[in-house]
Amino acid sequence: MTYAFVMDVPASIELYDALHAEVARREPGGGRGLLVHMGRATPQGFQVIEVWESREDCERFTAEVVGPALAELSGGQPPPMEPAMEEFEPRGLVVPSASVVA
Repeated sequence: MTYAFVMDVPASIELYDALHAEVARREPGGGRGLLVHMGRATPQGFQVIEVWESREDCERFTAEVVGPALAELSGGQPPPMEPAMEEFEPRGLVVPSASVVA
């Protein structure tokens, strides 16, 4: 079953840009099971929207790639505030270039 989330992160868009570049360096093409990733600047920081083939794929990628990349970029410092995250089940997902219809 597909899994998706939207996450509002109270940190600079520059952090997003650096993290995005580092994750892409570690895992070119995105993680196994990633269908859609999009980031954007917001007045409070940045927002990330992702759609995965499964929750397990997302959790593995976060633990093995995103977490270590973020720890390296932040010098191991915890974030000043936890991001707000809303999980949801996608409806009507179409990714033509990836031949995905869910």
